Amino acid sequence: MIKVRLYIGPHGQVPIMTLTGFLAYSAALGVAAAIPGPGVTALVARALGSGFRSSLAMSFGLMLGDITYLTAVVLGLAFVAQTFGMVFLAIKWAGVTYLAFLAWRFWTSGISPETVEARKGKGGLASSFLAGLTVTLGNPKTMIFYLAITPTIVDLKTITLVDYGILVALTVIVLFVVLVPYLALAAKRACS
Repeated sequence: MIKVRLYIGPHGQVPIMTLTGFLAYSAALGVAAAIPGPGVTALVARALGSGFRSSLAMSFGLMLGDITYLTAVVLGLAFVAQTFGMVFLAIKWAGVTYLAFLAWRFWTSGISPETVEARKGKGGLASSFLAGLTVTLGNPKTMIFYLAITPTIVDLKTITLVDYGILVALTVIVLFVVLVPYLALAAKRACS
């Protein structure tokens, strides 16, 4: 049985993450989302082939996939942090090492061009939404991102439901701000 403890501060207050923590999370997510990968490639292809509405539905599927991973990491790592302190510390440093490796690899190799093939999407908006969800859930880099970044920025021993709600809202906002320009430009290109 997993017990969720609510941390109460010395003066009876329930601490929430700091503004700095939320900004760091948003910045890291924004950078990761802006770098073209399988999700952005699929989204641009959907926009080129099926237009704005279909690709917008797909972007909501991509967002739900990210929220699913965020939730799994917060719940799972909160349990590990509360139960196995040293194991959690090892996971945290493994995440830091992985992020440093990705930064080094990106710095030394740059961005490689992707070939995007535009085809008319089959099915309606629900099909586009499910396509976005499955692209995100099938992308191990998304899961590794959340495993690496969440324990580095979020104190999982004291996370509250309010913190989690703010993280979910920030995830949706950041992904929306990053993904909509991709799909709008691709849809505009498809119309011209």
